[in-house]
Amino acid sequence: MKLENLQIIIADDHPLFRTALRQALSNDFSHSQWFEAENAETLEQLLQQSAQYDLVLLDLQMPGANGYSTLIHLRSHYPHIPVAIISAHEDQTTIAKAIEYGSAGFIPKSSSMPILIEAINEILQGEMWLPNNLTLEQLNTDEHICIAKQVADLTPQQYRVLQMFAEGMLNKQIAYDFSVSEATIKAHATAIFRKLNVRNRTQAVIAFKQLNIEPTNINETD
Repeated sequence: MKLENLQIIIADDHPLFRTALRQALSNDFSHSQWFEAENAETLEQLLQQSAQYDLVLLDLQMPGANGYSTLIHLRSHYPHIPVAIISAHEDQTTIAKAIEYGSAGFIPKSSSMPILIEAINEILQGEMWLPNNLTLEQLNTDEHICIAKQVADLTPQQYRVLQMFAEGMLNKQIAYDFSVSEATIKAHATAIFRKLNVRNRTQAVIAFKQLNIEPTNINETD
């Protein structure tokens, strides 16, 4: 089945990669609309503007993504939009965690264009796609995903506040960015601590960073 008139977001911090990917896919996905996000904040803005997207192609390590946390957030708050991970990290552990946290597929950046097109087509038609003939049975998934469930329970605004905590921003700075009072940020913080089952900002950031990608030896920077 040929898929046309789609709305697809490419979320990656490398503009040359986004452009090359969009141009390469345009012939096979005719008349589709392409949207680009260079960081997690821009991606969130796009998603809040429309509920009609057909697919998000997500880089796990673009600015603000905090590893798997953005994937978890998207699956919790936009469950009708499939998310495919496209990443330079191709190890089995990364793939397993991405699938466990709700990705509809995992596409290595080293994939050839025919493979990339095949993967996206399958995902758009409701199938899961894994590289290198991997199966779900072969993936050693992590049984302890408590933090993922807790992050998924955060509201979009609480999630953004937690991201800012992880970036080392002070309550005053966050309040200025949100155009709200520091008391409002403190209220968000209290709710975040309760949902993550932690006592303070430091513990919240440590828990959040458990969702980061493990360093691996790769030939390109993701």
